[in-house]
Amino acid sequence: MSRNTLNQHLVPSGLFVLFFLIPLLTIAQEQKTKPNIIYIYADDLGYGELGSYGQTKIKTPNLDRMAREGMRFTQHYSGAPVCAPSRSILMTGKHSGHSYIRGNYEMGGFADSLEGGQMPLHEGAYTIAKMLKERGYHTGLVGKWGMGVTGTTGSPLNHGFDYYYGVLDQKQAHNFYPTHLWENDKWDALNNHVFSVHGKIDPKTATDADFEKFRGKDYAPAKFTQKALSFIDKNSKQPFFLYLPYTLPHLALQAPEESVRKYIGQFDEKPYHGQNGYAPNKYPLSTYAAMISYLDEQVGIIMDRIKKLGLDENTIIMFSSDNGATFSAGVDTKFFNSVSGLRGLKMDLYEGGIRVPFIARWPNHIKSNTVSDHVSIQYDIMPTLAELTGSKIKLTDGKSLLPELLGKKAEQKKHEFLYFEYPENGGQLAVRIGNWKGVKRNVRKNPKGPWELFNLASDQYEHNDLAAKHPEIIEKMNVIVKREHIHPHILDWEFIDPKIIRK
Repeated sequence: MSRNTLNQHLVPSGLFVLFFLIPLLTIAQEQKTKPNIIYIYADDLGYGELGSYGQTKIKTPNLDRMAREGMRFTQHYSGAPVCAPSRSILMTGKHSGHSYIRGNYEMGGFADSLEGGQMPLHEGAYTIAKMLKERGYHTGLVGKWGMGVTGTTGSPLNHGFDYYYGVLDQKQAHNFYPTHLWENDKWDALNNHVFSVHGKIDPKTATDADFEKFRGKDYAPAKFTQKALSFIDKNSKQPFFLYLPYTLPHLALQAPEESVRKYIGQFDEKPYHGQNGYAPNKYPLSTYAAMISYLDEQVGIIMDRIKKLGLDENTIIMFSSDNGATFSAGVDTKFFNSVSGLRGLKMDLYEGGIRVPFIARWPNHIKSNTVSDHVSIQYDIMPTLAELTGSKIKLTDGKSLLPELLGKKAEQKKHEFLYFEYPENGGQLAVRIGNWKGVKRNVRKNPKGPWELFNLASDQYEHNDLAAKHPEIIEKMNVIVKREHIHPHILDWEFIDPKIIRK
């Protein structure tokens, strides 16, 4: 072949470089446009415990700012009324009739030597983290996992997370001054002494020193924030997903002294001596308020770091809670109006147990200071992030909230129904169809027992049972239960199908 003929077959060098660079530029541009995602999850935070949701006694200036700078949802639900199933539902985008984890199935004990965690998430589960990792995101978990400990299929490293730090076992999370946390399946020792977080003290002889025994030096939520900031800094040049499930304000009542001091004297309170479980506390009302304010401070720290790094307009931050406010051990939910007068608390499928705060902030994308009454639920988060990042997902019970977040209400799809089943606390069912909400309790003992039916448009506090007047709606709910319930993988969680229920 002559030199001229050869030259005719060669691509000009400039075009070769261009062809080589185009894919790289496309990848770089895609990396730039992919928004960072931070999902912050509170633990047992009630619907009414933030200032933006009507709270008057507890100060939450950073979350209130987040609501002013973003969108606040008024009818958002957790997937379940307790911890582990809510987290499973959030992570996998499936409601509690399909979710692998449906209750707080406890293993092991409270002592370090007995740390066993909860029912582990099964091998091969498709999670938000796996989905985003497929889209080029670096994925991190900092905080409370509650779906399996190291050495089981439930380790976060088996479910799409490149990095994790925090609490694997919910029982260990009862103590905010634990002996250790976990970092990528390795024990991270903290500077705290060993004590039983469920100890009691004698009211007749209690001293300040007795109460101080239930406080240590390394406060777990402070460690969470430290590790979260490190993760953000390390991944600031690439798209990242940070799942940040704080343990606040779950019991026990424990907070740094300087945080509690800000509230002491504002409330008429009496010491809690541990008689109903969890750590004794001299100032239970002040400490509970301090725990929520401390959580609020951590959210402010995270938002400020994102702004300092110049990532504000390319980072969507979401905040919610795993279920409603708790009901025992020194926490006075009536005093704080923790669920804004809604019926029920944690472990209930009434509104107070499952309606939760939800705030989303994304400057120049989500219109500031907006309020959404769109009925939504945490199994919507997975399809929302799928649409946001161009991921394809089919096996989900959720509907993307992205149109609502971006102000495209006409494009927002609505749920035909929301479905809840909860095998603990007697066995409970709930279905919401439009403004109609049905609740069925004590199903385990009385499978054919009555439904209660409420019209949430006129009765959000669920006082007036209208079931007798609307049998046709009850029948629709029975059909939904029969269709949406699939048998769980362990017998303890089956309370609906009479063929399977243990006698």
